[in-house]
Amino acid sequence: MRYEELADIPCSITRPLVVLGERWTFLLVKQAFAGTTRFEDFLTTLGIPRGRLADRLDRLVAEEILRREPYREGNNRTHDAYRLTEKGLALYPVLLALRDWGDRYMAPDGPPVHYRHRDCGGEAHAHLSCDKCHQELTAHDVVPEAGPGLTAAAKGANSQE
Repeated sequence: MRYEELADIPCSITRPLVVLGERWTFLLVKQAFAGTTRFEDFLTTLGIPRGRLADRLDRLVAEEILRREPYREGNNRTHDAYRLTEKGLALYPVLLALRDWGDRYMAPDGPPVHYRHRDCGGEAHAHLSCDKCHQELTAHDVVPEAGPGLTAAAKGANSQE
């Protein structure tokens, strides 16, 4: 199976990985959360090749994670700014969960950056909890079961036979 074909698998973990799983793509999202909006600033901050940057930004726009907004510089030349959409902003808990894991297992000298709550100064973390009883959960507490998307995919596969 080719990598692009993974997008056809009815799995809500696999499908996002097809869009975000390439390292430069998720680093662009991280930089967008840090306030980077201009092509040249992404280029400078990440050291990504120009063509690859253009390709990844185009893909994030096509996936509606970023949107282009025109802006003018002092010389009256119009450029594009890249801003997170609602879909893009919804990736923040994913980013924090990845950061929590990295701080725990890959930061022997401690966290390189603290993500603080603007109002009280507390540290922001991703938490997994039950939407019914609000109990905090681990992987041992969760049991996957088929949802409507899998059922629909199975029906679609059967109708194609």
